Amino acid sequence: MPHITTIGFDADDTLWHNERFFRMTEARFAELLADHTDRDHLAERLLAAERRNLGRYGFGIKGFVLSMIETALDVTGDKAPGHVIRGIVEAGQEMLEHPIELLPHARDAVEHLAPNYRILLVTKGDLLDQERKLAQSGLGDLFDAIEIVSEKTQAMYARVFESHGDGPDRGLMAGNSMKSDVLPMIAAGGHGVFVPHGLEWAIEAADPPREEPRFHELADLGGLPDLIATLN
Repeated sequence: MPHITTIGFDADDTLWHNERFFRMTEARFAELLADHTDRDHLAERLLAAERRNLGRYGFGIKGFVLSMIETALDVTGDKAPGHVIRGIVEAGQEMLEHPIELLPHARDAVEHLAPNYRILLVTKGDLLDQERKLAQSGLGDLFDAIEIVSEKTQAMYARVFESHGDGPDRGLMAGNSMKSDVLPMIAAGGHGVFVPHGLEWAIEAADPPREEPRFHELADLGGLPDLIATLN
């Protein structure tokens, strides 16, 4: 296989914590609606709303808040109390203000690889929120290019690694989402490294391509430099 020259990193739950704030907000959402429906039913309705709304709002906190409001109206027959709607909005605002906490080995891995490879940040979600998190992370200056996209697809990875590298066949993408970070990158011709976070959003779940030689899995980013050394 061609030597790897370009390395892409996902952001949320790969470099820093993110999903746990969504889980905390879902718990708060359930408390707000405890008098109207049970927790399990509410979670199912919210996930269904999120799936429906991805094409409208994309990924990120703002779309999540709108899906919570829609779900609150659905389960209450359009009679959600004002304090519930206000509570949802306030919960979303708090999510947008959470400080960034880097995951173990994230900074070390990027700093170790940056001198010898082109380093890309490839993330999806709300532009303003992703820019905020990157600025707070202190990692921004380590990346040769930053791509904030609406969706991660085979065509997107081909474009990004052609634009900022030597093509996807000489690229590697590391992330916590099998569906978004691994499978489409492998389909584009590159290496996909799955780094599970422990908390997985159901919409991002997919089966691993165990028989694919360009598929790799690591417990954390601390093993990435050694993996790339063996591939090159």
